[in-house]
Amino acid sequence: MLHLAVLAGLTALSAPAFAGKANPAATLRANDLLASHGTAAQRATDDAFAVRDIVVDNDGTEHVRFDRTFRGLPVIGGDVVMHSRNGAFKAASLSLKTRERPGLRATKSADDAILAAGADFNGTLSDIGSLGLVVYARGARPVLAYEIRVRGVSKRDGEADMRYFVDAKTGKVLDKWNRIHTAAATGVGQTLFLGDVSMVTNSVSGGYQLVDPTRGSGNTRDGKGKVIDTVYNTAAIMTDTDNNWGNNAESSVASEASDAHVGVATTWDFYKTVFNRSGIYNDGVGVKSVVNVTFRNGGPATGGNAAWYGAPYKFMAYGLGTSSWFPVVAIDVAGHEMTHGVTEATSNLAYSNDAGGLNEASSDIMGTMVEFFANNAADTPDYMIGEKIYRSNPTGKTALRYMFRPGDADGGRSYNCYPAATFAGVDPHYSSGPANHFFYLLAEGAVNPSGFSYTPSQLVCNGDTGVTGIGRDAAQRIWYRALTVYFNSNETYAQARAHTLQAATDLYGSGSTQYNAVARAWSAVSVN
Repeated sequence: MLHLAVLAGLTALSAPAFAGKANPAATLRANDLLASHGTAAQRATDDAFAVRDIVVDNDGTEHVRFDRTFRGLPVIGGDVVMHSRNGAFKAASLSLKTRERPGLRATKSADDAILAAGADFNGTLSDIGSLGLVVYARGARPVLAYEIRVRGVSKRDGEADMRYFVDAKTGKVLDKWNRIHTAAATGVGQTLFLGDVSMVTNSVSGGYQLVDPTRGSGNTRDGKGKVIDTVYNTAAIMTDTDNNWGNNAESSVASEASDAHVGVATTWDFYKTVFNRSGIYNDGVGVKSVVNVTFRNGGPATGGNAAWYGAPYKFMAYGLGTSSWFPVVAIDVAGHEMTHGVTEATSNLAYSNDAGGLNEASSDIMGTMVEFFANNAADTPDYMIGEKIYRSNPTGKTALRYMFRPGDADGGRSYNCYPAATFAGVDPHYSSGPANHFFYLLAEGAVNPSGFSYTPSQLVCNGDTGVTGIGRDAAQRIWYRALTVYFNSNETYAQARAHTLQAATDLYGSGSTQYNAVARAWSAVSVN
């Protein structure tokens, strides 16, 4: 094992004393509170609950997140966080608004639901099948539905492993999203983007493996240019004889592998140093990364993407690039994708409507904070997403997304300001805009980013040019606490405003400078 340099980090302000799942005492107390405060949790007679995650603050305040079932059926959108201290109930965070539950007799068959999902998919199917009945509770009222899994290549989503929810009485498609969360809607490591950097590898007989034993044995593998769906189970861990990986060029796959390996390590260190989180699932287990792959997208396979593949797969994939893009292994991409995993492990934000935009924004926000944490001179930290992956970028301003004016990066597809109605049917990469914009204003204020020429009035949606930033450290702590303690799977932008204000209260006090800045920044992107 080679123990090499680890990036210096930030000092934690208020790391939780405990986070994870194995806390029987907290679980028992939270279950007692569910029994005695069932109304606050919208608990129906036949509801049951299973712990997803537990956070215990240093002052003993407990936040226990539950998934819900009704008569054995999963309740999609029924998750709830019970907040308490010293066994006394404080509050419950949830989106479910009723204790009403549907009848459990389906009038449509699973085959009917499969046909409806297949017709909606509009692509090439690899396989499709029913995962059984669920209670779908993300709408105005809970309804009985089938969950249908569809895998294949969609003209809309590209490489897809879709969750469909189909009304079991009408056959109508209620909702859908892709389990594969992508970066676009599209030991010395001699990296492509970061120069020569030290990285931890594993010493074995006859050489070295691209395995990081100091970070849960996370490892990096070569996909050999193949479609990721065909190699993620078989791609071999990369090896080397002299522990010098790559040549700073694409002619060696080890170059892009080094970027990915360092990006994952840096993201691990960021979460550990700032939030005391040990890996994506806070279980000390590292992640598998597969570089040099392509993705199906409805036409020829493309190398222009990167993705977090959620449970049950739990790995990261990095495209080998295109004629326009370098291999998609920039450090903010690694931080973005790993954060999809953190979101899945905690709030489990759905990937549609407002929740989908908040999911993508969480990854953009934390991916950007990872880039600032790394502070590598070869990739100067900024509030642009993925700017390093473009082969031609003479001004340095071409990017997947801007956080300060999201729509300016992609021809107006991303929303700068929250619309009058909630998001419905909007690609999460575009509905992420208001939350990204909020975070920039919260951290930096209505201040022109380096290299641009925006006026303060162009950086806000409501004319409030006096918005003042509180700094990246406070902003990222507020967002992380809201994401992991208060957000629920069906989070709306209005709830995100309330929950980040609660997070600011927890960390800095109600009426504090930070609290007031959160309120003002949300209003500046039209979330009131």
